[in-house]
Amino acid sequence: MTGMVDIHALAGAYALDAVDDLERAAFDRHLRDCPSCAAEVAELRETAAWLAEPVAEAPPPRMREAVLARVRGTPQERGRPGSAVTGRADRGRLRRWAVSGVAAAVLAAGASVATWAVAEREIAAERATQASIDAVLASADARLVQGRMQGGQVTMVVSPSRDAAVAVLDGFAPPGDGKTYQLWMIGDSARDVGLSSGTGRYYIKGLADQFGVSREPEGGSKAPTEIVGRLDVR
Repeated sequence: MTGMVDIHALAGAYALDAVDDLERAAFDRHLRDCPSCAAEVAELRETAAWLAEPVAEAPPPRMREAVLARVRGTPQERGRPGSAVTGRADRGRLRRWAVSGVAAAVLAAGASVATWAVAEREIAAERATQASIDAVLASADARLVQGRMQGGQVTMVVSPSRDAAVAVLDGFAPPGDGKTYQLWMIGDSARDVGLSSGTGRYYIKGLADQFGVSREPEGGSKAPTEIVGRLDVR
């Protein structure tokens, strides 16, 4: 490593374990005093873990139109010449088929609109959360708090002026069958701030004396029953 290298630029390589021993030692020292880099490293490691997992792909957006076009271009079986009774039965089946097709199209369109609306709300919420996270990381009084729990790492960037924090959990052992991790801000009482599998990033509004992680039944608990780790926040 030369003196010309910006230490902040090593965050990506450090997260992927692509630095030499001297760079690793230097960046370890840097992380103790740079909450922004610590949060970036934790997020990059989380992203790398996600990329290693299989991802379901949505069908192409024009698939439905292509299928309907193929249906319209496919000749339908016509009724065989025969009695009037057979003709009426065939026409009845065709009417029922047509009504069913229209109903299915209406339902599909309604489902698409509903899905789009839900996706838009989720995107807006994610953007708002990201803006809040960025504000904490950019705060002049942001400070770093770190600790190990359940075989994993907790990295927190705390901003007293914003009364908020960003917590990044990474590498926790699985909580166990029928269990989940639950996050708390703990003062005179414990306040629930979310559920976690042991990996993820969380924006927390409202600080307390301690940040705690407990192991709870799936769905969480109204109060911590098995705390597995704490960090002093104040």
